[in-house]
Amino acid sequence: MSDGLKEAARRKGSFAQTMKAVAWSFFGVRKRSDYEKDVNQLNPVHVVIAGVVGAVLFIVALLLLVNWVLASGAAK
Repeated sequence: MSDGLKEAARRKGSFAQTMKAVAWSFFGVRKRSDYEKDVNQLNPVHVVIAGVVGAVLFIVALLLLVNWVLASGAAK
């Protein structure tokens, strides 16, 4: 690995902070100042994991919503 990537992987940003940043990114409402702070603080490995977790949660929520609508009979 390059030195820059090793340094980025050692960043001390918490996983909770990463999940918050990824959640806001899913909605597309992120301030530039917050984005720049995240780039300097968050661990890229945490960002990838949080992105995958966020995507899985989003898909599960959509499946639950579709099943609820179909079971309610509103989709006839």
